[in-house]
Amino acid sequence: MTHIDDLPVRDELRGQSPYGAPQLDVPVRLNTNENPYPLPGPLVERIAERVREVARDLNRYPDRDAIALRTGLADYLNRTGGVELGVEQVWAANGSNEVIQQLLQTFGGPGRSAIGFEPSYSMHSLIARGTGTRWIAGPREADFTIDVEAATRAIAEHRPDVVFVTTPNNPTGNAVPAETIVALYEAAQRAKPSMVIVDEAYVEFSHGTSLLPLLAGRPHLVVSRTMSKAFGAAGLRLGYLAADPAVVDAVQLVRLPYHLSAVTQATALAALEHTDTLLKYVEQLKAERDRLVAELRTIGYEVTTSDANFVQFGRFEGPGGAHAAWQRILERGVLIRDNGVPGWLRVSAGTPKENDAFLDAARDLIKEQEHNG
Repeated sequence: MTHIDDLPVRDELRGQSPYGAPQLDVPVRLNTNENPYPLPGPLVERIAERVREVARDLNRYPDRDAIALRTGLADYLNRTGGVELGVEQVWAANGSNEVIQQLLQTFGGPGRSAIGFEPSYSMHSLIARGTGTRWIAGPREADFTIDVEAATRAIAEHRPDVVFVTTPNNPTGNAVPAETIVALYEAAQRAKPSMVIVDEAYVEFSHGTSLLPLLAGRPHLVVSRTMSKAFGAAGLRLGYLAADPAVVDAVQLVRLPYHLSAVTQATALAALEHTDTLLKYVEQLKAERDRLVAELRTIGYEVTTSDANFVQFGRFEGPGGAHAAWQRILERGVLIRDNGVPGWLRVSAGTPKENDAFLDAARDLIKEQEHNG
């Protein structure tokens, strides 16, 4: 049987592993930052109605420019983000990962580079490599914040074509202040100028506000979003961005023809009709997230302040470190995420019952460590 190493794969892809979170058949799965609440019945019915309407014309290509969907997304951002965006400032694709891919195809590529401040969302570096963009791992502090002085030095030194900032950051959960984004943007403009992409996949769960208002007067700034988390629509695969109209025009140079199916557009439009209901689930998850942070600290764990729908906790040292702790929690029927950040694990906020099961396992782990200690 032929092995991947026997194929003429590009050199920068050799030895790499595909992104993925292994799913296991256990009672509680809190490892992929999914919204644990199923879509409400009225929304499911509305999706069925909208899909039924477009199904009559599936012999035709969908709206290539997704005007109705982009208009709906702009309305949502204007209502919740404190901005006034037109349809020409919004673009949508199959998940925020395709949004990132299109941006890197447009502004990155062979002979160009991108920087991100790690640990952060690993798909940024993977998509960079996939588009032939050289990846640069920028610095973070021990508490996972971005040191503005160190970050601006890195931008000045490497002069990247694309700068990634994830806020709230995955997997650590902490948010990045607006003044940090402004400082990095200004440094990026002095260096190249460069595109700055702010990944706000989890912003609806934040204690603070979106950075969308920073777009005004900053034509090289992009804010990317997703419907996978707050909208509870991970299976939909719908991501979008807000930026200067010229950026939206630019990414259309690399998008595939008719990249968003009629069914995807119809489903997303139905979800936007139920925004208020879906955001009530977000409020529940924010409360559960805050409960996880408080109780984990009470139990005795160190916890990174979280503005996302997940919590990073630790620190795990000794034999096996974080992975051994992950295994012990898994043995209690709870699957969380070992992201490879030394000494830390990540748990997604689930339903109250799921979170109780996790906290029970976390308490048992502390007792076991104390007994063996």
